Amino acid sequence: MDDKIKKELYAEVLETLIDHLRKRNDVQNIDLMNLSGFCRNCLSKWYVNAAEKRDLDINYEDAREIIYGMPYADWKKKYQKEATKEQLDKLNKID
Repeated sequence: MDDKIKKELYAEVLETLIDHLRKRNDVQNIDLMNLSGFCRNCLSKWYVNAAEKRDLDINYEDAREIIYGMPYADWKKKYQKEATKEQLDKLNKID
C-alpha cells in the first residue's frame, strides 16, 4: 500500500473516531483518559501540533471546536459531569 492511500485511510479512520466521540457525549473525557490514555482534548492538541508542522495557525480553542463539534464551553456545560473521587484517583495513578 502506498503512503498516499495509507494517509487517506488514516484520515477516514480519524474522521470516524471524531464523529463517534461527538455522538457519544455521554462518555466523559476522564473515562477516556483512564481507559485509553487520551481524550478529546488530546485529539485537539494533536490537531494543533499537526497544523503547526504545516505552518497553519490553528489555536487550541479552534481545534477543540473542530473535535467537539461545538465550542468547548458549550459542550462542557451540556455534557460534562463532575469527576468522581474514584475517577480522579485512577487518573492520578496513570502518571
